[in-house]
Amino acid sequence: MAETQLKARAKINLTLDVKARLRDGYHSVEMVMQQIDIADRVSIGTGDGSGPILVESDSRYVPDGEANIAYRAAQLIRKRYGIDRPVTVFIEKNIPTAAGLGGGSADAAAVILGLNRLLGLNLDLREMMRLGADLGADVPFCIMGGTALARGKGEVLTPIVSAAVLDILLVKPPVSVSTAWAYRNLDLSSITKRPDNAGMIAALEARDRERIAEGMVNVLEEVTVSKHTEISEIKSRMLERGALGTVMSGSGPTVVGLFGDGRKAKEAAKIFMESYKEVIVTKTVPTKEGE
Repeated sequence: MAETQLKARAKINLTLDVKARLRDGYHSVEMVMQQIDIADRVSIGTGDGSGPILVESDSRYVPDGEANIAYRAAQLIRKRYGIDRPVTVFIEKNIPTAAGLGGGSADAAAVILGLNRLLGLNLDLREMMRLGADLGADVPFCIMGGTALARGKGEVLTPIVSAAVLDILLVKPPVSVSTAWAYRNLDLSSITKRPDNAGMIAALEARDRERIAEGMVNVLEEVTVSKHTEISEIKSRMLERGALGTVMSGSGPTVVGLFGDGRKAKEAAKIFMESYKEVIVTKTVPTKEGE
C-alpha cells in the first residue's frame, strides 16, 4: 500500500463581511482568511485492486462514512477520475471541532492533496481547488493556504502576499454553533459595522500588528453573541490580558486574540486554561511572494 501523511492546517477569519443573500439560500461574502499553525495530521493510503473507502480518527467527535467531509473528498476523486482503488484515511485530530476553524475542510483538503500525489493524477492547484469547491466553501482556501481575500460564497480567492507572522490565542467556549443558523439569523439591514478589507490587506502587507488588530471585524459576531454571551466575555478578558485585538472566527464560537508577542499570548492562555479546556497558542502561516 502506498501512503502519505499531510498537515491539515486550521484557518481563522481576520475579517468576515456578508454582502447579500443569494437565491440558492447561500450568501455572498467578502473576508480575509488566514491559515494558522495548528493542524490535524491526516494519513492517507491507497492499495491495489478495488476496495472501499475507510475513514477513522482518534477523536470520537469525527464521524465516519459519508457524514465525514474527508470521506466525501475521497469519494469525489474516485468518481471523477474513474478510480475504485481502496482508500484509507486516518485523522489525528488537533483542531477543535465545530469551532469555526475549518477543521473538517482542512481534512478534506489534505485528502485531495494526498490522493493527487498517491494516484498520480497530476492535478494543478487550481484543479484541486475546483474539486474542493464541490465539497465546501472553505476547502479551496485550505488547499491553497496562506492568507487570502475570499469572495463569492468563499471559494473565489485572491492570495494576499504578507510576511506577517502573528501570535494568536484561541479560546473555544464549550458550545456549538451551526453555521446555517448564524447566517439564517443575520439581518443584513441591521449591520452597523463592516470590516475594511482593503485596509486589512494593506495592514497585512505592511506587517502592522496594530492596524491588523483594529481591522478584525466579523459581522456574524453579533448574531452568535446574542445566543452565547460568553463570547463577549472572553473577548473582554483577552483585551484585559494584553490582546491588541479580538474577533470571533467564522460563525463561532472560537475567539481569536492577536497579541504583540508569544510570551503575552502564553501568559493569557494560562489564565484561560483555568476555565476552558480548548485554549491554544499558535501563529499564523503567511503567504510569501512566489507561492
